[in-house]
Amino acid sequence: MSEENFRFCKKCLTRDMMDKDEYFKSLHEMIAAVSEEERALDDLYEDRLSTCKECERLFDGLCAACGCYVELRAVIRNNRCPYDKW
Repeated sequence: MSEENFRFCKKCLTRDMMDKDEYFKSLHEMIAAVSEEERALDDLYEDRLSTCKECERLFDGLCAACGCYVELRAVIRNNRCPYDKW
């Protein structure tokens, strides 16, 4: 895939204001706050993350193509990969 097919995420301003540990703690708090009704089953979540880990678009926990936080996208049951990988 050529580089021109990627939209590079400039990262949000929140990241600039927080140190990296605080930033990821905040992300994981958002993931933990997803309700059981919206949450994907653990096996599905792990399968999704495994797919993302193998993807050439993954960069620092973000999808370099669409800019989403892959862990947050993957935990929500009705979400899908914007590139149909899951």
